[in-house]
Amino acid sequence: MGHKAGFVSIIGRPNVGKSTLMNRFIGEHLSIVTPKAQTTRHRIKGILNAEDFQIVFSDTPGILEPHYLLHQKMMEFVAASLEDADAVLFITDLSEGYTDPELVKRIQAIGVPVIIVINKVDNSTQNEINKLVHGWKKAVNPHAIIPCSALTDFNVDLVKDTLLKLLPEGPAFFPKGELSDASMRFFTAEFIREKIFMHFQEEIPYACTVEVESYKEEPNILRIGAVIYVERDSQKGILIGRKGVSIKRIGTEARKDLEDFTGRKVFLELFVKVEKDWRKKESKLKRFGYTL
Repeated sequence: MGHKAGFVSIIGRPNVGKSTLMNRFIGEHLSIVTPKAQTTRHRIKGILNAEDFQIVFSDTPGILEPHYLLHQKMMEFVAASLEDADAVLFITDLSEGYTDPELVKRIQAIGVPVIIVINKVDNSTQNEINKLVHGWKKAVNPHAIIPCSALTDFNVDLVKDTLLKLLPEGPAFFPKGELSDASMRFFTAEFIREKIFMHFQEEIPYACTVEVESYKEEPNILRIGAVIYVERDSQKGILIGRKGVSIKRIGTEARKDLEDFTGRKVFLELFVKVEKDWRKKESKLKRFGYTL
């Protein structure tokens, strides 16, 4: 058998474990993960390499009904990931039923093999799992249905092996040493945004985006300057916190993640600015990288 290579789109509703599963495949913290829905906003490629194969995974935003322009752009990333996919992983969990006709219709319309991954089964009983497997098979009849736990690594290798049988033979699309096609500026912004999602409630995480203004590689240190944009002055005050405590915590935790990720010492400087209603403006979304 020759070398196999292909693209696999990971799709599903918000907060079902898509990013956790891709990180588990790759073995690196490429996609940020938080308990909140809509954490992922972009299509993030993760590259799994071996001597005889290369799988290019696309982690995508959770499928939702758009309420404003940013949501619409997020759904465009999902659609784009399906256009070049050789196979699709549809991730669901124990709380999501198979009776939603719109969701079933979306899955049935996919033109390549679909594997339904029932994630988070470490929190379930065998009877519950069997019921979901039977229900999804009757509703969609996909290529395969695999109970899985991305958190505990249960059946993750089975998902990978099932995918490999579907991928075509061909050369690698990216150099074998690469883990992603995204830049370090992108990952820096994502690590910062992850900390915002972890430490703030209500509208603050969803009103924030991050722009890396400077990224300088010096012999002994990475010097990074980034701006967190919010939509209102009141959000800016909350994000900074009294005497700058909150923004300092975000910076400290993001810096530690960046040092772990790069293996280098990092100096990270953060600023907070207001960009009113940026989620609803085409020009701002293009500037912040939310357009194809």
